[in-house]
Amino acid sequence: MIKTYEPGADDDAIVAVWLAASRLAHAFLDEGFLLREADNIRTVYLPMADTRTAWADGRLVGFISLLGDQVGGLFLDPAFHGRGLGRALMDDAVARMGALELDVFVKNDIGRRFYARYGFTVVEERIDEPTGEPVLHLRYAA
Repeated sequence: MIKTYEPGADDDAIVAVWLAASRLAHAFLDEGFLLREADNIRTVYLPMADTRTAWADGRLVGFISLLGDQVGGLFLDPAFHGRGLGRALMDDAVARMGALELDVFVKNDIGRRFYARYGFTVVEERIDEPTGEPVLHLRYAA
């Protein structure tokens, strides 16, 4: 089930999902960096983004945050991968926004496979300044 983000009420669950998913998909990033970014999720990114949440088994297990037509983040609790929840979140975003763009780390094999299956194409590769890691900029033409 997809729901609209509820500020305050959903924050702890979103940060927990983000950390669990990031530790898996972004294992190449330092734990200290992930913990600092977890705080930024709560205080910087969520307040500025249009966020929808995915629920299963009575709890929040994933989310997608949009900044206009940019996917700022799509994260699922790793225990819920493969259940169609990421696709449902992306379908919801496409239905609302149409064409979308996003950045994904080159080393994030999980994310890259998902976005390729969904139909995103690579526009360019660059270095992410805060991490020094290569990222791909992807586009989905609705």
